[in-house]
Formats: sequence, C-alpha cells, structure tokens
Amino acid sequence: MPPSENAPQFDPILTPRKGMPSPRLDEAEFRSRYRQLFEDPAFEHLKSEIDSVTDAAWDAYKNSRKSPYTRKAGPGYDDPEYDLSVDWIAAKDAIDEAQKRHDDKSILPRVLLINGSSRSEHTCPGEESKSYRMVEIARSAIEAVGGVDVDVLSLERLASEYGRHIHPCKACFSTSPALCHWPCSCYPNHSLGQVQDWMNDIYPLWVGAHGIMIVTPVNWYSPSSPVKLMMDRLVCADGGNPDPSRTQGKDAALAKIIEMQGWDYPRHLAGRLFSVVVHGDTEGAENTRRDLADWLRSMELESAGALAEIDRYIGYWKEYAKGHADFDQDRAIQAEVRNAALTLRDAVLAKRAGKMIVAGTDVDQPRKK
Repeated sequence: MPPSENAPQFDPILTPRKGMPSPRLDEAEFRSRYRQLFEDPAFEHLKSEIDSVTDAAWDAYKNSRKSPYTRKAGPGYDDPEYDLSVDWIAAKDAIDEAQKRHDDKSILPRVLLINGSSRSEHTCPGEESKSYRMVEIARSAIEAVGGVDVDVLSLERLASEYGRHIHPCKACFSTSPALCHWPCSCYPNHSLGQVQDWMNDIYPLWVGAHGIMIVTPVNWYSPSSPVKLMMDRLVCADGGNPDPSRTQGKDAALAKIIEMQGWDYPRHLAGRLFSVVVHGDTEGAENTRRDLADWLRSMELESAGALAEIDRYIGYWKEYAKGHADFDQDRAIQAEVRNAALTLRDAVLAKRAGKMIVAGTDVDQPRKK
C-alpha cells in the first residue's frame, strides 16, 4: 500500500541503487539450459513433449511469473486486497501451527537436533559422517530419560535426496528489514526454476522447538555449507516482516520508507535454548563454535549452559581415513556430546517450569539489530 498521509516524504537518499548487469537469458540460452534437465537417454523418445514443455517454461520465464497462483491476503493484513502467493500462505500457516504447538504447555516440549554435515554413505564420500553419529548419540541420550519430544533435521539430504534445495539468501534485509518477509517470500520462484526449497519445512521445525542443538564439522574454518545456507535463510526469523502486503511484495523503495518510520525488529525465535557441537580435524573448531553461538545469541536464543557449547578435534592432524576409528576411541567426546544433549534437555524443562531465569531479557536494547 502507499505510505499513509502522515508518512515522511520520500528522501532521495533512500532511492534504491541500481546499475548491475542484467542476468536475463536470451531464448536460445534459456532453452539450452532447460533441456539439460532431460539429458538422460530415457527422454530421447519424448523429444516433442519436451519441446512443448520447454515452450511453456520459456513463456513463464519471459513473463517473470514468480508466483503463478495467488489469493487475496484477506483480514489481518495491512492490505487485504493484496495478491499473496499461495506458496507463502501455506508456509505461513505451517509456522503459525508450529508456534501454537510451541506455546501449548499441555504437550511435551520439543528439542530439534541438526546434523550439519553433508557427508553420507549415499553419495560420493561412501561413508556416514561423524556429525550424524553425534546426533544419534544425542538423540539416544535424550530419549533414554524422556520428558521431551525429539525432531532430527539431517542436512546431508541436500546432497543425497532428489529435489532437496536450500536456495541462497538474496539479502533483502540489507535493503530494508521490511523487505525481508517472515517466512521468506523469495522462494519458490517458478519462473526461474527456483523450486523445491526446503526452508518452508525447516522454519516450522525451528519455531516448534524449545531447544535446538546444531552439530557441524569445520569445513574450511567455517560451519558446513548446508549449515551456512540455513543460517542465511533464517535472517527473516530475526527482524523480518510477517506481512508482505505492507511492502506490496518486493517494493524496495516502500520498504525503505517503512523502515525509516520505525521498525520494531520482531524476534520470531527469541527465548529458545541452544546447544552447539563443533568438531574438526586440524583447525577452526573454536572459532566456528563461537561464530555459531554468537549468531544464535544475536537472534535472542539462549545458551543452555557451558556444557552445551563444545568444540573439539577428532584425530587431530591424523589420517582422514581413520577418522571414524579415532571417534570410536574418543570416549570423552562421546560423553561430552551426551552431556550437551542432556544439558539442553534439562534447560528446556527448567524453562518450561519457570525455574530458569536469564537476566536482562526484559531490558530494552537501544540498538535492535
């Protein structure tokens, strides 16, 4: 919707900056890329059908039909007449249901365990990951004592399962937090073939959880690429706009005006507890653990305690081929993973019972984000 009569006049300094070269493809290049989906010889007898499908795909691309199916936003939105993507509505409904479960004290609280490694025996490495084994240790430890339900998110499926994607964050937040919708409205983008985005399943897992445990290896001094993709796409959970009609979709100029009127930075995951387990072979474990913990704290999640934050090396500077054997022998780190999981579980139950108080949660921060 246009800004209200009381809105400040648009300041030219807020004009969205433009000047990057266009990524648009011509028809020949588009068709060439699209047909790569059908390289297998099994498609050879379907040439005429593929030609027809390619024609339809080109039409969708040429006309930029990002969200081909929409419906009116309806009551509760800033502009009830705005045409919202049905994909986004479904994602929002799933998040709202997860939040209801999170707030329902008549059911058990939930802990989400995340395997951040992309390695598995079902792809090129030919072997399960140590992160997966740690998640299984954590799950067994929690389920043995009970009191909470456990969900497992195994990010290795990005590499091993057909049609699993976490598309990259487009950094809408850096233009204006009002432009970054919660949940993310950048995907799916049907005209660009940016579909099957996993985040619409992942968002409700985070929202429904009372405690989150991330287990990741160090990949080049950083968390794994699946973890980083998930992190970036969770930016909308921390200050993002829950009403796309307010910015008329992706109107960057309008979003800037709204931000300058005063943005409240809603913290959609605030108050949940976390644990971080980082393991490496040579270098970078401490920094990666600190980076992850700092990120979670910046979203106003709370550490379950010192025992819940671990960085360790397994088979330090030894042969990679012996990595699992070294983990088998390292009973200490296995115990530490178990303790981290139980610490998270205990903290979740203590907070549910009102026995865990984090000082400073009620003070107003002068800088929101």
